[in-house]
Amino acid sequence: MKKSGFVALIGRPNVGKSTFLNSVLGLKVSIVTDKPQTTRDRISGVYTDERGQIVFVDSPGIHDPKAALNRYMVREAMQAMEECDVIIHMTDDKMFRFLEEEVLVTEALARAKQRKIFVINKIDMMTVADREKILEWILPRCSYDKVFDTNAVNGFGLEDVVNYLFQVLPEGPLYYPEDYVTDRSERFLCKEIIREKLFQSLREEVPYSVAVLVEEMRDVPEKNMVYVRANIYVERESQKGIVIGKKGEHLKKIGRLAREEMEFLFGKKVYLDLHVKVEKGWSRKEWVIRRLGY
Repeated sequence: MKKSGFVALIGRPNVGKSTFLNSVLGLKVSIVTDKPQTTRDRISGVYTDERGQIVFVDSPGIHDPKAALNRYMVREAMQAMEECDVIIHMTDDKMFRFLEEEVLVTEALARAKQRKIFVINKIDMMTVADREKILEWILPRCSYDKVFDTNAVNGFGLEDVVNYLFQVLPEGPLYYPEDYVTDRSERFLCKEIIREKLFQSLREEVPYSVAVLVEEMRDVPEKNMVYVRANIYVERESQKGIVIGKKGEHLKKIGRLAREEMEFLFGKKVYLDLHVKVEKGWSRKEWVIRRLGY
């Protein structure tokens, strides 16, 4: 009988959860930037081999939510924990710089009844003493079945985590077909690709004030092409100018980078039609974030 189950990736923002997921799958399904709170939605990545199937659920980083969007993100993380078989709590070398957020994570985990494992990511960035200090702080606060050291960028330690998960997951059927890699639609992936390029191209607070909504996506068979029309929403007129840039340079760059990745995703040409619109204070309004797909 094969093993199968759901594994939630939990931690504060920017510890490497999305990189971990992409590296395990050998395929990019979750966007990655160097900015915290990049992940806004739960996204499942499906790992299948002869032993069975692990459905990894990448979730937003747990933090102190102020705006409606942030509250949505934390709810997504909490729901991922509630619906899984195993929880991976991930931290990194910067844990003590963001201890308030780490406290929020451990408090949530302490209430969870599922099996938990602790993953120290970016292990190459710390000394043995640093690692021991992390364990001295974390272990009295939460009970873990296993501790792993990883480097999600180069893949160090990931195989050990996967092997352990197959040991502890229950026997059961495959939840998805064997060639499945994510539960998200192509429209969602296009939205996330655009948002990733915005995060990578814009500075300071602007990326956090941006939302993307794919309004239309259709095949154009006579041209062997996919047409994608998307709106980029910002909160202020001044941000609209920043996103567009002088003579449209920023928007052209963002569009080019996103289009190239979409063409890799679809295996054909993509016509990407981007527009920038102002929706004042959207991240603080529950009804607006629902309209934008959150």
